Amino acid sequence: MSKAEILVIDDEPQIRKLLEIALESNDYKVWLAETGKEGVAMVANHPPELVLLDIGLPDKSGHEVLGDLRSWYNKSIIILSVQNSESDIVSALDNGATDYLTKPFRTAELLARIRSAIRRNQTVSSNTTIHIGNLKIDLAARAVRKNSELLKLTSTEFNLLALFAKNEGRVLTHQFLLKEIWGVAYQTETQYLRVFVGSLRKKIEDDANQPKYITTESGVGYRFGQPS
Repeated sequence: MSKAEILVIDDEPQIRKLLEIALESNDYKVWLAETGKEGVAMVANHPPELVLLDIGLPDKSGHEVLGDLRSWYNKSIIILSVQNSESDIVSALDNGATDYLTKPFRTAELLARIRSAIRRNQTVSSNTTIHIGNLKIDLAARAVRKNSELLKLTSTEFNLLALFAKNEGRVLTHQFLLKEIWGVAYQTETQYLRVFVGSLRKKIEDDANQPKYITTESGVGYRFGQPS
């Protein structure tokens, strides 16, 4: 099986070297770019499986690069940045980032996020049935089973779970979820989201008060993924 290719776009030589060593030692093939312009050209010429993108680039903002890439590149982009305000994180996620890690970051956490993002690429492109933990989500039949037991979900609950599952490992902002499930007019109605996330947790989690599948990203949104 060929190695997954990852492009690192970062202007700090130490970070590029650190990422190159960490990724290659985990069997990824690594490409490096130090400017936004160079990175976009490399993605266009040879699209990788995943992009690690720094926000603070010398020639243009990483947010601009993200916008440029998202107009045609549909695989995972993980933001790496020293900026950690909620507004920066929400802006990046709403504009198409798959995930967001602040510097300094732990290598083990980055590798876990990368594995999740690459798995999401493969899941979205190839499956109508998604297996996560002890859940089996059949998108075509609109059916969900937990440990082989069929769960009774409302239409909205299923739509919400399907959206989570197709974006496994990705932080989905409140605004994104509200827009996708209820429409643009409901993007500020966060109470809708809290109610339906709560009801969905009661049906899919072993303990809704200590959720393992749907975890809260404080002030930003929710992340759905394999229970730890």
